[in-house]
Amino acid sequence: MASQDWFEKDFYRVLGVDKSVSQADLKKAYRKLARQFHPDSNPGDTAAESRFKEISEAYSVLSDEEQRREYDQIRAMGSGARFTAGGAGPQGGGFEDVFGGLFNQGARTRTGTRGGSGGFEDILGGMFGGGGGFGQTSGGFRGFGGPTPGRDVTATTSIDFVTATKGDTVTLSGGNGKPITVRIPAGVTDGQKLKLRGKGEPSPDGGEAGDLVLTVHVDKHPVFERDGLNLRVNVPVTFAEAALGATIEVPTLGGDTVRMKVPAGTSSGRVLRIKGRGVETKTGKGDLLARVEVAVPNHLSAAQREALEALVAASGEENPRDDLLAKARV
Repeated sequence: MASQDWFEKDFYRVLGVDKSVSQADLKKAYRKLARQFHPDSNPGDTAAESRFKEISEAYSVLSDEEQRREYDQIRAMGSGARFTAGGAGPQGGGFEDVFGGLFNQGARTRTGTRGGSGGFEDILGGMFGGGGGFGQTSGGFRGFGGPTPGRDVTATTSIDFVTATKGDTVTLSGGNGKPITVRIPAGVTDGQKLKLRGKGEPSPDGGEAGDLVLTVHVDKHPVFERDGLNLRVNVPVTFAEAALGATIEVPTLGGDTVRMKVPAGTSSGRVLRIKGRGVETKTGKGDLLARVEVAVPNHLSAAQREALEALVAASGEENPRDDLLAKARV
C-alpha cells in the first residue's frame, strides 16, 4: 500500500486497540475480529467481507514492527498542517500562501521573484542545508539527503485449500514478465496479505526497491472448512451406529483416514474432536472437528419397516419434544 493512503486510515481504530497495544494483545484483537467477520462465517455478507479485508490490512501493517513504526511516523506527520492547492477564502490561500506567511510573503513557488532573488527552491535549500532543489536527493527536500524508496506494488493470487493449509512455494508472473517465487506459509487465510520485500518498483535514484503486497484468495474445499487452526468436516452415520455406538473411519486433509469412536446415544449435530489433525503452523496445531449427521434412509424394506415399528412400540409414549414444548410455554 502506498504510504500516502495511511494518512486516511486509522488501523488502531479498525482493530479497536490503543496505539500502545502490545503485539500479543494486537494478535488477540485481530483473531477475535477475524473470526467474527470471516467470509466463511458470513456467507454472502458483503459488508462483513469488506470489514474482514480492513481488519486483515490493518493487522498486516501493525504486526510488522518496521511497518508499524513507519505508519506511526506518517500518521504523526498527517496530524499537522495539510497543504492544499491555492484558492481564495476566509481560511487563507493554499500551498503558496502558507510559505508566504512563514517567510513574510517573500517568495513564490518554484521561480517566483516577489521580495527575493531566488524562489521556492532557494527557501527549501536554506531550510535543509542548501545545495539541492525541490525533488533532488542530495541535500534536497525529497529524502532529507537520502535516496527515495521505490513504490509498493499490490497483486492478488488464488491458491487451493490444501496449499493454503499446508504451505508451499508458488511461482507468479511479475509485472515485467519475470517470474517471482513466493513462499506461502502454512495456515494462510483467505484475504490475507503477504509482503515480499524488495519485489516492488525500483527506486528512481538508487534507493531500496518497494515491496510487493500480495493478497491471497483461498479456494473452498468440497469436504473441509477452516475454523482458525481447526478443520471441520460433516460425517454421516447410520441410526444404528448413533444409537448403539460404533468405531468409524473419518477422512483427513490429504486423503488418509483415522478411526473415530462414536459413543452410544450420539445425536445428530454432535461434534467429536480428533486431536492434532487440523492445520499445523509455527504457532501451533489445530484439531479435526467431526460433526455427526444421522443419515435417514430414503427407502425401507418390509423387514426394516417391521423392525422400526417394533422399536416404536417398545418405546412407549416417549416424546423427545416434551422438554422443548414445556420451555416454550414459560
